[in-house]
Amino acid sequence: MNKNSDETQLFWNRVAADWDKQVGDDGDSNRILNSDPVLWQFAGDVSGASILDAGCGTGYLSRKLHECGARVVGIDFSEEMIRIARSKAAHIDFRMDSCSTLHTVADGSFDIVISNYVLMDTPDLTETVEAFFRVLQPGGHVVVVFSHPCFPQEYVTATDNDVAVTYQWNFPYFQQQKCIEPPWGHFTSEFIWFHRPLSDYWKAFRKAGFEVVDFEEPRLSEERYHLAKNQRQLNNGKHRPYSVAFKLKKRR
Repeated sequence: MNKNSDETQLFWNRVAADWDKQVGDDGDSNRILNSDPVLWQFAGDVSGASILDAGCGTGYLSRKLHECGARVVGIDFSEEMIRIARSKAAHIDFRMDSCSTLHTVADGSFDIVISNYVLMDTPDLTETVEAFFRVLQPGGHVVVVFSHPCFPQEYVTATDNDVAVTYQWNFPYFQQQKCIEPPWGHFTSEFIWFHRPLSDYWKAFRKAGFEVVDFEEPRLSEERYHLAKNQRQLNNGKHRPYSVAFKLKKRR
């Protein structure tokens, strides 16, 4: 691993227990309100499908996929994340592996690869996308969701009603950059992530050989308004672009 990979791996080992509290068994509020409905729409009927949960963390999504009848392998490069995932679901195949190499996974092994809020955290975007392509069967799909690179929540200022928001960058948008942000919520460690413009993701997908078949900027739909716990969550889900979602296809 390179220096950024080593540092990122140590970070996720350090915050694994806090992360498990954050996502729990059903995902955090952003996933529940905004992005998970899109993820499941893009994934389609997963019953009987072989699915790689790439960057599975402590395994909440792997467990849900298994409950829906999928044959799941969950991988993460954090030993502590995998330890927690195994403790919660010993019947699922959880492996310590890096998304950028997938050295435990053979070529053409999966019908679907799902990577949920991972690509902005990997130092190696190109290698990761190429690894996803390698382990997919011809005609298989990748579903990726990641934090919206155009509207980072770390740099947002909101009005009292959270409807009008302003994003203030402290570096050029088109500049690739490792970012270190202060702790938030119940976390006590600084967060490491990697900014890239949206076009870099698109180019990485096309370079690997994928066809982009769908794209969405997840938001809170009207039929899910009742799931918001308060007015602030409702306003944020309706008005803030937290993430982007792609469905990619490996051509036959």
